Amino acid sequence: MTRQELIEQIRQKKTFLCVGLDTDLKKIPQHLLKEDDPIFSFNRAIIDATAPYCVAYKPNLAFYEAFGVKGMVSFEKTIDYLKKNFPQHFIIADAKRGDIGNTSAMYARTFFEAYDVDSLTVAPYMGEDSVTPFLGYEGKWVIVLALTSNKGSHDFQLTADAQGERLFEKVLKISQQWGTDENMMYVVGATQGKMFEDIRRIAPTHFLLVPGVGAQGGSLQEVCRYGMTKDCGLLVNSSRGIIYAGNDEHFAEVAAQKARELQQEMAAELAQKGI
Repeated sequence: MTRQELIEQIRQKKTFLCVGLDTDLKKIPQHLLKEDDPIFSFNRAIIDATAPYCVAYKPNLAFYEAFGVKGMVSFEKTIDYLKKNFPQHFIIADAKRGDIGNTSAMYARTFFEAYDVDSLTVAPYMGEDSVTPFLGYEGKWVIVLALTSNKGSHDFQLTADAQGERLFEKVLKISQQWGTDENMMYVVGATQGKMFEDIRRIAPTHFLLVPGVGAQGGSLQEVCRYGMTKDCGLLVNSSRGIIYAGNDEHFAEVAAQKARELQQEMAAELAQKGI
């Protein structure tokens, strides 16, 4: 999916919602455990219910790898289901990969060739040669961790050097030498609030993947106030707040309602920007 195609989807559907598929067998409705593949059954129902209200899905690999081969089969079935039935939706594999060059090249083959997802989250700590192998695929996106929403983000990401430049600022500046706003996004946690102003001073046009709205306490309005661009420039993710909103046989309907509520809030924010 190209940048312009993504922007068109946001404009047409009046939403920049990304639904996180963090599927935990301990949290899904118990009646699904009778299914041959309860993870996929849950994902399929969530996707069918929320597709009208979002433009992207983000399965988190940890929730699939935890179940070994069976979990990865569920992941692959989920990706195949999305590509076959909802090809207009942007697919993010939240895997946070990043290693020495030849290893990163194999990770890139895994996600961009074998699974054929649109994008992959990547940790930039090891530098240029750990990220650039992912950037060699036309139409694919690398989503670089920049400023995350977890408490531990303060341990390193906000640490300043002798010149006062914080680590996340260095990541933003240097990584823009590797890719462009046509193939690179950044992860910025919703709980960072006004820090989005600092992000936008360095990366004014890049799309930002924003987790942390909802269960983690991030404010959608604050994210939009400081982070939205004339092309929107945001993919705001909600996982637990949508997929686990209900826990009985009506779970998909409840998830749809939560997604619809977020979509309506997003439509209002887009309208304020004239998008």
